[in-house]
Amino acid sequence: MTQTTKIDALYIGSVQALWPGRPQSAINKTETLARLTLSHTGFERDRQADLSVHGGADKALHHYAGDHYPHWQSELSRPDLVPGSFGENISTHGLVETEVFIGDVFRLGEALVQISQGRQPCWKLNAHTGEERMAYNFQKTGRTGWYYRVLENGEVQAGDEIHLVERPCPDWSVAMVTAARLTRKVTAEDATALAHLDQLSDDWRAAFAKMSTGKLDEDTSARLEGSAT
Repeated sequence: MTQTTKIDALYIGSVQALWPGRPQSAINKTETLARLTLSHTGFERDRQADLSVHGGADKALHHYAGDHYPHWQSELSRPDLVPGSFGENISTHGLVETEVFIGDVFRLGEALVQISQGRQPCWKLNAHTGEERMAYNFQKTGRTGWYYRVLENGEVQAGDEIHLVERPCPDWSVAMVTAARLTRKVTAEDATALAHLDQLSDDWRAAFAKMSTGKLDEDTSARLEGSAT
């Protein structure tokens, strides 16, 4: 169960008006070498624009695997897509969605964090990268990254170690649960189990509770394309 790597980079950002006529966003994050204080709301100097869909206790930090960027560079002919391009807070190598699990507890520098859910990509990825199907491609490939809740506050800096402390849910990889959430292709039995998985974020547990009863009426196009913004 040993999984240890180092933090390659940390990224923080402020709320900005990035696209005329569209909502503000803090997706445009920049790398920092500073030692940051991490609390239950995230890094002290990081911000989110729309707290109804970003941030909060269950989405305090977004982790994205630096391992994925060579794939994006090749598939999209975009050598400019480098770690930090997708609005993540943390970049590492050696941890990917198929090998980490909902509920995994990691020591992150001095802090203690727990994986709470995968990322639900939205139209802001399209706007930020200039790729009109970026959010769709995130969803299709499963290369979404994941979110942490913070169990213990502490200081974190690039170069610090991140290592696995506990794995309470070894049957529910981030890849598996995120695919079930985003595609809604899930059995009623699995949806029921996920609705009762304490380590999963409240929002995703509620979504799986609806799926367990056959309610699949979420407007995916609005999220992926921004048609409802």
